Amino acid sequence: MGLCAIRGAITVETNSRSAILAAAREMLQDLVAKNDLQTDRVVSAWFSATPDLDAAAPAAAARELGWTRAALLCVQEMPVQDSLPMCIRVLVLWDTDKTQAEMQHSYLRDAVALRPDLV
Repeated sequence: MGLCAIRGAITVETNSRSAILAAAREMLQDLVAKNDLQTDRVVSAWFSATPDLDAAAPAAAARELGWTRAALLCVQEMPVQDSLPMCIRVLVLWDTDKTQAEMQHSYLRDAVALRPDLV
């Protein structure tokens, strides 16, 4: 087995607990579906949110989805001039037989602008 990294990002329409958690769930469910990711093999997930999203911690969505053994961390995204607003990002590390080249990243909604080469 080896450790692989998967990236994801999604934008949120409003700074509300329900919108943040719904977007984070959507992003995580897309990563799971695209990669046949077994959540019990997730080692850790780092979430970041832009400073305009402070109504909820996106990692709470992972816990709601049953990611109970993984180490989860939420941080505030570094404020960069003209960067994409209202955005949640995640970096998931998981133990898998797959190679890094097989990983399918998830950039949803307006976050497709972050990595058009992967969409």
